[in-house]
Amino acid sequence: MIYVLFSVICSVTVSVILKLARRYGIDTSQIIVWNYPVAVLCTWFFLRPVWTPSVVADAPFGLYGTLAILLPGIFVALGASIRYAGIVRTEVAQRLSLFISLIAAFLLFGETPESTKLMGVAVGVVGILCSIGWHKGKNQHGLNHGVWLYPAIVFFGYGIVDILFKHVAQHSDVPYTTSMLMVFVLAMIVAFSYLAYQVTVAKKRFSVPAICWGIVLGGFNFGNILFYMRAHRALPDNPSIVFTGMNVGVIALGALIGIFLFKEKLSFINKIGIILAVISVLMIAYL
Repeated sequence: MIYVLFSVICSVTVSVILKLARRYGIDTSQIIVWNYPVAVLCTWFFLRPVWTPSVVADAPFGLYGTLAILLPGIFVALGASIRYAGIVRTEVAQRLSLFISLIAAFLLFGETPESTKLMGVAVGVVGILCSIGWHKGKNQHGLNHGVWLYPAIVFFGYGIVDILFKHVAQHSDVPYTTSMLMVFVLAMIVAFSYLAYQVTVAKKRFSVPAICWGIVLGGFNFGNILFYMRAHRALPDNPSIVFTGMNVGVIALGALIGIFLFKEKLSFINKIGIILAVISVLMIAYL
């Protein structure tokens, strides 16, 4: 379980870094760009992917290209969600995006629907609506500014990304770690192309501090992936424990940090939504 704990800490730290970056006036989109070189290097050195001409020739580059475009875009949406809606709502939205991939498993991957898991999804949908839904009041950016829009993008975006990664995993001719490296390399190219456009065409100021922030962000982002994979290897017969510990842990720690460290305000309905989110994860894992 120590790997699950480390993965949870790394995941929430990513959100904290994006939250603090806005507070210190650092461009989060540029931070995200510099995260990808770190992801590429860490994947190469820690996961040791197979890289041969035959493996590359069999790679599904259509899927890789789609993921390479989606990943930086969803990451930017994650940063915007943390800025406008807060860490608590964003973490709930990101964690509960698993419902989209779970439904896809029934509809696209041929898994048999289980009534208990469908009930868990139903509870989770109510939870996500309560936790990120519209409510009275305003945040620091204006009346209900982005309270539900950006978390909704995060929810659907990460769900779609998870489905695409499941399609990638089905290509048995290409090791999964190799696919991860290819996706990160292509995402890095997309991200740097975006940065070049912003600096040369849109005349946006190049941020040197964003490089340092991006390196730290990339380290924790990859740490989340690495420890999650090692947790599954350490507990191969108990995937539900890893699944539950990761999702409930991130929601709980994200809520504590958001409420007590960043003083995020939640309505009574939002709090009910967080409780329902935890219940839904437990239902899916154990019922």
